[in-house]
Amino acid sequence: MFRSIAAAFALILAISAAATAAEPYRGHGMAMHGDMKYPAGFRNFDYVNPAAPKGGTVRLATLGSYDSFNGFIIKGESATGMGLVYDTLMVSSLDEPFSEYCLLCETIEVPEDRSWIVFNLRENARWHDGQPVTADDVIWTFNTLMEKGDPGYRYYYAGVKKVEKTGPRGVKFTFQPGDNRELPLILGQLVVLPKHYWEGRDFGVTTLEPPLGSGPYRIESFEPGRSVTFRRVADYWGGALPVSVGSNNFDTVRYDYYRDETVMIEAFKAGAVDYRDENSSRHWATAYDVPAVKDGRMIKEELKHGRSAGMQGFAFNLRRPIFQDRQVRRALAYAFDFEWSNKTLFYGQYTRTRSFFQNSELAATGLPQGREREILKEFSSKLPPEIFTTEYNPPVTDGSGNSRAQLLEALGILRQAGWDINPETRKLTNQKTGEAMTFEVLLSSPLFERVVLPMKNNLAQLGIEITVRTVDSAQYIERLNTFDFDMVVSTWGQSLSPGNEQRNFWSSAAADEAGSRNIGGLKDPVVDKLIEMVIAAPTCAELVQRVRALDRVLQWDYVVIPQFHTPVDRVIYWNKFSRPKVVPLQGASLFTWWVDPAKQAVLDAKGRGGQN
Repeated sequence: MFRSIAAAFALILAISAAATAAEPYRGHGMAMHGDMKYPAGFRNFDYVNPAAPKGGTVRLATLGSYDSFNGFIIKGESATGMGLVYDTLMVSSLDEPFSEYCLLCETIEVPEDRSWIVFNLRENARWHDGQPVTADDVIWTFNTLMEKGDPGYRYYYAGVKKVEKTGPRGVKFTFQPGDNRELPLILGQLVVLPKHYWEGRDFGVTTLEPPLGSGPYRIESFEPGRSVTFRRVADYWGGALPVSVGSNNFDTVRYDYYRDETVMIEAFKAGAVDYRDENSSRHWATAYDVPAVKDGRMIKEELKHGRSAGMQGFAFNLRRPIFQDRQVRRALAYAFDFEWSNKTLFYGQYTRTRSFFQNSELAATGLPQGREREILKEFSSKLPPEIFTTEYNPPVTDGSGNSRAQLLEALGILRQAGWDINPETRKLTNQKTGEAMTFEVLLSSPLFERVVLPMKNNLAQLGIEITVRTVDSAQYIERLNTFDFDMVVSTWGQSLSPGNEQRNFWSSAAADEAGSRNIGGLKDPVVDKLIEMVIAAPTCAELVQRVRALDRVLQWDYVVIPQFHTPVDRVIYWNKFSRPKVVPLQGASLFTWWVDPAKQAVLDAKGRGGQN
């Protein structure tokens, strides 16, 4: 009898333990790997000032124009700053690699295998018209983005099997079979749109009707293509939440549009713009030698960050026949003389980029070792053998401007690939077709002409004729979306926890989808498989090794000619702001700053004139 009772009791305990183990996590946020930094009940992020005063105006500048407030579709050019109007289900913290905390949701529920997630919405979440944010809004948003939104959404959310209500404020996303532990966090980034507002409106067209949102700002006024002003919502429903405290401190945020970078800088120095992120080394070195910087009315700072620098480079369009041979792409990289450019054009401010995950532990360096080598060995028959024996590095010169040795090496590679200089025309010619090599570099800013033209001269020595064409932002975006280019300068920003976005960047499926971020048209079965392995990485340590393997294959595919990066954010601003003492891991964050009344008064008294 005692044995029977003991056995029954043991069975009850086992069932209870199994039930407990099967209980999903329920909480205020989650981390991609490991533990979150901020526990339940935290008051604010460490990189904000919770006592920051509200008020004042920040005037910002941007290049180009806009013709729409609908940034969720491929059509048109959306106005800058539209993210201020909307809320997302969750918010990423800026001092962690990849953790999210509830904003529109109050809690989330996730099982151990992350095969689904439930978002339980806050009861007090409101649209600007006072109506509640509901589960129907979330479901409508997701379905509409998948059906009518930018193609990138279909890749980003491809792993979602279904979405359904679990109650008036509960939404459950169930995922396709497979390992994609990032998907719950990906859904946390979903911008939620108001179903009742969009019913009766065509979501698939551009519009200049200010949209309804639930975020900390709304559009106050605008001049089409010239400016847009956002006004802080005084009774913003989420202002007291821990993820919002200390942020969104400006009463108004105005973006003015300029057609020319030089004019935009002059407007800043004249006092028409308050703050700039400076991306040009030449401007950083020469444009701000003005009295206001010397007397403290203007502050010029380099703020060190810990985020991945990603990749910036000359991107080949592999859909073009001349770029389909990886050896041709390899050879053309010798025409970009970074060392001379850095010394002569960039004032020595940059470091050469060699990885698609530069400035992070995810970058593949040296030779593949340990787990990374083990991963790559699975695909060894489909990879170039040098991937295991030679460290990838872009071509290097002595910086003198004399690239003869590098160009001769490039010519040798091109000859092996079936190209040679025609002795009569002096043009590099395909030995089979007789076609001369010529292509166009498409730019959206004249700033990059000075970077491209020296490369053009080097290519001319190889008998290659290129043209450089700079177009306005609308035409550039249209040509980029339709892949109507030979070569462009492009960037791929990378997080410290890569995942689903890699499909949009590099997958074979995205290569044929207009508007995708696989602008080069890469179709590599090994890359496709490595992307899925990255997405399914079960631990942080395994993620690092899988990303390094992906990085190394991309390096040896020569899909870009890598350019350069800097590990600091270069910011310059009129001395009316104060900011938190802590610069977060992800770098400078303007919307945690505030207008300091005392500094504003001093600046107003001194004035902003005489800066040229």
